[in-house]
Amino acid sequence: MTTRHRSSESAGAPGSPAPRRRTVVKAAAATAVLAGPLASALPARAATAPAFLHGVASGDPLPDGVLLWTRVTPTPEAIPGSGAGPDTEVSWVVARDRAFTAVVAKGSTLATAASDHTVKADIRGLEPATDYFFRFSAGGTDSPVARTRTAPAADAAVAGLRFGVVSCANWEAGHFAAYRHLAARGDLDAWLHLGDYIYEYGTGEYGTRDTVVRPHAPAHEILTLADYRVRHARYKTDPDLQALHAAAPVVAIWDDHELANDTWSGGAENHTEGAEGAWAARQAAARQAYFEWMPVRPAIAGTTYRRLRFGRLADLSLLDLRSFRSQQVKLGDGEVDDPDRTLTGRAQLDWLKAGLQASDTTWRLVGNPVMISPFAIGSLSADLLEPLARLLGLPREGLALNTDQWDGYTDDRRELLAHLRAHAIRNTVFLTGDIHMAWANDVPVDAGTYPLSASAATEFVVTSVTSDNLDDLVKVPEGTVSAVAAPVIRAANRHVHWVDTDRHGYGVLDVTAERAQMDYYVLSDRTRRDATSTWARSYRTRSGTQKVERTYDPV
Repeated sequence: MTTRHRSSESAGAPGSPAPRRRTVVKAAAATAVLAGPLASALPARAATAPAFLHGVASGDPLPDGVLLWTRVTPTPEAIPGSGAGPDTEVSWVVARDRAFTAVVAKGSTLATAASDHTVKADIRGLEPATDYFFRFSAGGTDSPVARTRTAPAADAAVAGLRFGVVSCANWEAGHFAAYRHLAARGDLDAWLHLGDYIYEYGTGEYGTRDTVVRPHAPAHEILTLADYRVRHARYKTDPDLQALHAAAPVVAIWDDHELANDTWSGGAENHTEGAEGAWAARQAAARQAYFEWMPVRPAIAGTTYRRLRFGRLADLSLLDLRSFRSQQVKLGDGEVDDPDRTLTGRAQLDWLKAGLQASDTTWRLVGNPVMISPFAIGSLSADLLEPLARLLGLPREGLALNTDQWDGYTDDRRELLAHLRAHAIRNTVFLTGDIHMAWANDVPVDAGTYPLSASAATEFVVTSVTSDNLDDLVKVPEGTVSAVAAPVIRAANRHVHWVDTDRHGYGVLDVTAERAQMDYYVLSDRTRRDATSTWARSYRTRSGTQKVERTYDPV
């Protein structure tokens, strides 16, 4: 998600000019005394050894298996990122029941400091479309018990699927009540995390309405492998995140903040080469920590693009739109249309096109980190344009593109949408995060002539779990901005059926052969652990239409 929070308030003394980048975070800071920051990545309760302080999780469900994850703290000093602690045998057991009277698989593996004492077990030989329960054990200590679920058999006729959908969770901006409400449902086949699972900034450097609800660890911007490990560990101490991981398997992809803001193949906006070390080293550290701490199978070339299948009802193509992209360009120079620039990379775009064309499922779902629908700002007033431009990283004179999204790489988008049209590929639904707003969009072949021109696909965009949206940036009551901005945005973008610029929450995607429906839920207050959840809107796309329509009840 593109943001520019480089205010003079945090840049230096009052009245001093704000530098383009912060100079207070140096590579040396990352190698300072780490005992305090590392320890703060653990829960407040004392760490007895061995202990499972960061919960358990599962992910990437297959018809015959699932990936299990945990992190063991073998000794009190073996805190995340420390490199300390002995090799420790960790066993796992999988059963059909929570009491573990019907065990179907078990085994053990070695947790070592080399992998930050994280553990993965890729379990196979399970039955399709089946709930299982699992736990880990070490040194006489059992982990919490968690539920997971396998995918349907590849050729199975599936009546329905239900997925939680989330993105953009800034620890410092609030609590993760969205995860708690999803965990409490008890009806999810899996949940999708579409990126920005963690944020890389130092304390107070990312939007929180000027109030850090809870400080993360380490306090400085994360740069090294130890830093990224500590930050992942901090997030996994959250009880609501632990509850959701224990309730259903996750299917996760990264966006930019798992590495650094506005990541591209050769760098990032939030990285200063030299002063913050080499980008190649920082990127490698971020990726290593991600695959250690997430229940995700490394995919092609160690990226997150891969494909999962859920019977004959749906397949899910998961995109990595950071590893191969060209650098973002400034607006107004015409380079957004340059065919030599790419968002996906040639190999990934060919893989996506071939997979969509070859798919024999009813629905083709695409896990998409940044919005594919075109977005023109229109004639917003100056008081709304400035915070919107800041949220999106746009020039404040309001040019009509966000170059970090597909809008900045129009040749890739034209090629993909033309492919969908040329091969009559139906029922493609993009599931998107990143933009900290909720949207329901048709994806037009030609936005300038829509609705006279065709829609090639549809898109459901979920808002942020906690990260700032427009009302937070303007610092006005929730709903104030959306009441003014949403009609203007829709007027300038006729393919947009709905946009909510102000609220935080999550989505629930329900898929049947007849339709794919997104139910949008909003939270009462992101700063409260006990925030309530309320259904806000629902939109669906009916099979064969390639268009979104409103429906007036959640599933």
